[in-house]
Amino acid sequence: MDEHTRDASVEAPPGDPTGWRADGQWEHATLRRAVVHGVRLYNSGAFHESHDCFEDEWYNYGRGSTESKFLHGMVQVAAGAYKHFDFEDDEGMRSLFRTSLQYFQGVPNDYYGVDLLDVRTRVDNALEDPTALEGWQIRLDGGYPTAEEADFAFAEELD
Repeated sequence: MDEHTRDASVEAPPGDPTGWRADGQWEHATLRRAVVHGVRLYNSGAFHESHDCFEDEWYNYGRGSTESKFLHGMVQVAAGAYKHFDFEDDEGMRSLFRTSLQYFQGVPNDYYGVDLLDVRTRVDNALEDPTALEGWQIRLDGGYPTAEEADFAFAEELD
């Protein structure tokens, strides 16, 4: 594990998602931290801030790694939602979502607690019908967490 992706303050998950090691630690705890903040922000409609959480962590990983592919895909999902909801730009959303699906190829369905199968399915459905995004939230650890003040503070510190 790379030293720059360690963070002892990141909590254990429920279950056994990809990324959680048998020794009781995250393979990349900073990735999990970015996922938790990014998903909560996404689920609260703070798509730009969600994007920033995933993008900032993405820079820690080499091109082509599973971590990089996952994070880059999540960057595209958040950016696509931002295009759809904030700018009513569904063609821009579709372009970003198509790219996200390419990045997600080969990434496990329960990656760092994210239900990636559901993300892939919803993104694919939104390509045909953008209204598929209405009310949709990303499932994390079997639930749909929303942002707290700490999530916004985390994103703000990334700037």
